[in-house]
Amino acid sequence: MRDVIGASAGWLARAIRDRKVSSLEVVRAHLEHIHTVNPRLNAVVFATAESAIKEARAADRHNKRTSALGPLHGVPFTAKDIFNTAGLPTTAGLRMMRSHVPDHDATVIARMRGAGAILIGKTNCPPGGAGSDSWNPLHGGTRNPYDINRSPGGSSSGEASIIAAGGSPLGIGSDSGGSIRMPAHYCGIAALKPTAGLVPVTGAYALPGGLSDPRSQVGPMARFVSDLGLTLPVLVGPDGIDSGVVPVPLPKRTPKLRGLKVAWYADDGISKPAPAIAATVRAAARALADAGCVIVEERPPGLPEAHVVTLAYWGVKHMSHERLYRRWDGFRSTILEFMTRFDIVLSPVAPTVAPLYRPRGAQDHQATYTIPYSLTGNPCVVVRAGTSPENLPIGVQVVARLWHDDLALRAAGAIEKALGGWRPASVVG
Repeated sequence: MRDVIGASAGWLARAIRDRKVSSLEVVRAHLEHIHTVNPRLNAVVFATAESAIKEARAADRHNKRTSALGPLHGVPFTAKDIFNTAGLPTTAGLRMMRSHVPDHDATVIARMRGAGAILIGKTNCPPGGAGSDSWNPLHGGTRNPYDINRSPGGSSSGEASIIAAGGSPLGIGSDSGGSIRMPAHYCGIAALKPTAGLVPVTGAYALPGGLSDPRSQVGPMARFVSDLGLTLPVLVGPDGIDSGVVPVPLPKRTPKLRGLKVAWYADDGISKPAPAIAATVRAAARALADAGCVIVEERPPGLPEAHVVTLAYWGVKHMSHERLYRRWDGFRSTILEFMTRFDIVLSPVAPTVAPLYRPRGAQDHQATYTIPYSLTGNPCVVVRAGTSPENLPIGVQVVARLWHDDLALRAAGAIEKALGGWRPASVVG
């Protein structure tokens, strides 16, 4: 069943629902593909073959013409190893948690299961689920499927790697400063950091939720933008635990691009982009212009301030709490004012393509393009829009106004359609 490898989650859901293919065949094919590619990637740290096959058989038995099926019925998915999974280890890459087996699911895992999706594996991440690369002392490091000498980024490292390699059609990651977005860029897949307060983080290691960490969000990762839109409604809404989640309903109509105002910039003034990165952002801007958007080359003000505030938040730069939050609020107001003139902001995700793999290595100045929108909470979609001279993926970041995740997805979909989106990774073939 190799033909299901590389298919979209939406296509798989329809094919299973129409009984053109069984969930058992789809799940087995992905488990076999993981078995083939994972020795070179080290992306999946726990596979759930026995339980996944059992659940797939049950999904096929339940698939009758009179059955009410979830939107992801029978579709396999993976999850970053910070999310609680009942009966399956959740280690967050920490030795002290090597024997930790939760008795309940994180909210997003429970919601994926409730939509009919079948968990087939947990994926690698840095210690504690935070960092700019994948290495941890428990599982080691993950490699990039487009070049195993390069990093998939961090911290949703294994998710991006195994999705790009075809081992999983869909995954769940987390992002505090770029941890969904940078791996998506480095590995050439699509991903969404939702608006802050849209998706609960309950049951994710070291993500407290509520007002104590508004930077950290949980979101979907996939090869195709359409699968992000398919999954987002499954994940959103209060769970009665995460006090930071707001009951804002998702729009029911697909937004139009014609007439929307887009600000784009290829250089944030902090980390100079490689020529291929800048060229890809310009190509994405032209794609949105061709789709009817009004394009203006303009960089939001105050981006260096976001870098300073984030360094203070991380404890790298000394700043009193009162001053930190006053400057943070000031930056948020600056971006809010800027976004009154624009519907979309288009930028690089990082200044370079995937860096060389360095165990325990930090990737300096790679997050200056992502951290501003972690501070503001804006929704951000990453989509592949180009290829570097080294034949590595290049993604772009599409930022929308708060609560307009659908608009970011719509614009990213237009870029994907115009510029090709995800392409198979030749290294793992």
